[in-house]
Amino acid sequence: MFGTVAALVVATAVGGCATTAPASKPAGGESAKARTLPKGLDSANNGDPFASTYRPLPSRPTALFGATVFTGTGERIDGGTVLIRDGKIEAVGAGLVPPASYDFVDAAGKYITPGLIDAHSHLGVYPSPSVPAHSDGNELTDPNTAGVWAEHSVWPQDPGFNLARAGGVTSIMVLPGSGNLIGGRSVTLRNIPARTVQEMKYPGAPYGLKMACGENPKRVYGSRTRAPSTRMGNVAGYRNAWISAADYGRKWDDYRAKEGRGEKADPPKRDLQLETLSGVLKGEILVENHCYRADEMVQMIGIANEFGYKITAFHHASEAYKIADILAQNDICTATWANWWGNKLEAWDGIEANAAMIHAAGGCAIIKSDDPDVIQRLNQEAAAALAAGRAAGLNITEAQAMAWITANPAKAMGLKDTGSLTPGKRADVVIWDKNPFSIYARAERVYLDGGIAYDRHDARFQPKSDFEIGQGANR
Repeated sequence: MFGTVAALVVATAVGGCATTAPASKPAGGESAKARTLPKGLDSANNGDPFASTYRPLPSRPTALFGATVFTGTGERIDGGTVLIRDGKIEAVGAGLVPPASYDFVDAAGKYITPGLIDAHSHLGVYPSPSVPAHSDGNELTDPNTAGVWAEHSVWPQDPGFNLARAGGVTSIMVLPGSGNLIGGRSVTLRNIPARTVQEMKYPGAPYGLKMACGENPKRVYGSRTRAPSTRMGNVAGYRNAWISAADYGRKWDDYRAKEGRGEKADPPKRDLQLETLSGVLKGEILVENHCYRADEMVQMIGIANEFGYKITAFHHASEAYKIADILAQNDICTATWANWWGNKLEAWDGIEANAAMIHAAGGCAIIKSDDPDVIQRLNQEAAAALAAGRAAGLNITEAQAMAWITANPAKAMGLKDTGSLTPGKRADVVIWDKNPFSIYARAERVYLDGGIAYDRHDARFQPKSDFEIGQGANR
């Protein structure tokens, strides 16, 4: 256990009910037919009809002291103290003396890190149990399904969320699958138990657009005697989509200009597909690009330059080490694994030191899951990548590698208020019983916004989904 904890939050604090905001009523009792289109929902991403109702867990001023601290910014502090107040990191350092009113947690001999962040997950859209009725991640009806949003498939009862939290994961980006050229919008979630996806939705997090190059889309649609069936067909598909999106954006810009001058003008018809793509061109939606081969990543950078958008991260990116300098120059993150490669030809040339080589070139390396099991062990996957890098002669510290599963995924997801133990950021914190780069390490306690979301030694903070509870009762 952790020594003396002055007060624990009641067990219901981690239940779904604790994260539910009261439902709002339509203003003025207007009928849907009478209402005009709300400002901000006329195009692109200038509004959110599915806004977050996330509410932080209750927290108390807390002092975690005596631990080895990895800050997520490349720093290691021995005998460190982390102070939490009002759901934020208040201070981090050695020898800090908090007020006597704080809850004191003795973490001597343990390790403290930021909450882990998974930049590529399909929890909720491919939930457990894995059956066809739950297969909601790929809308395989058109090569371009930019109009679909992953959050409309997320099942909050997926037991994988609880398992990920027990592995120290506090924030997750859930993406559509990779069967389409353009698969739709991602959603970023706070990893708390909840009844609705809106209760998990990360407030203020930007949307991402899932794109995929290479074998997947050409295999899916080529087998249906439809385009694309080749890599050149893939590229033509992206370019046509961006041409249409740019035209759509111009129509809305013209409409707003006329409206601003007081001229009579009818707004263009909304198009969900083109709204998302237009949002990318305006810089409001991030591009998360599934791509394995080095040459294809360079092709995708060329397309982005042609149409004036930025790729935030390449995902999987098994051959990123071959173009590590190019990725660093273009400030594009690489979200990859250590040990997942060779399952198809485009993934054949993967190496365990991929992330380490990206890091060594000055790039943004990320270890992600893309898997309901790996998400429970992101720290172990990062440890494998670190060990491979060191075996290759790269001098990378554990404190630096911690950024691969904390600060760097936060960057790729557009999150500025989490990812490191920096004063003022969200108090997303994990206490580990051993060095998190050890295969034997386990998360003992997980805080989200300074509230206890998981405690390995306290059943009150080991929530189960209603689905799991029902299964136990019925069997």
